[in-house]
Amino acid sequence: MRGRVVYLDSSAIVKRYVREPGSETLRRLYLEASAGGLVLSFSVWNIGEVLGVLDRARNTGRLGDEEYLLARRRFLLETRRLLRQGRLVIVPIRVRILEESWRLVEKHHIYQADALQVASAKHVSATEFLVADKRLHKVALSEGLSSVLLG
Repeated sequence: MRGRVVYLDSSAIVKRYVREPGSETLRRLYLEASAGGLVLSFSVWNIGEVLGVLDRARNTGRLGDEEYLLARRRFLLETRRLLRQGRLVIVPIRVRILEESWRLVEKHHIYQADALQVASAKHVSATEFLVADKRLHKVALSEGLSSVLLG
């Protein structure tokens, strides 16, 4: 993969659909990807995580029913559109990537889901790794990724 590849962990993706610190950065990145200026990437695992975060936000009252349905719909439609345009790469869960993530779990003492993010970003040779978790940010940096911590 050539050019600028920005890998998004689940917390970063959610910022695109739920207003919180860092949302403006994601809005700009998605616009740039749509215009052909970069490629976004995330693991297929993130789709379920994002849906789970949106559902939890609805169940806790952070999002109303209509807000939840709109955020869910926008996420799924935008994901499909960017895939069709070749502006999004969804990383499949492969044994090779899992094996790398297991190494990261033991090396950094992190959750499997977090390790999968780092391994997937490395798999696509991401030029940037966007994350909202300080610990994962530090692990990504130590693994040679150009990690950006979102506020």
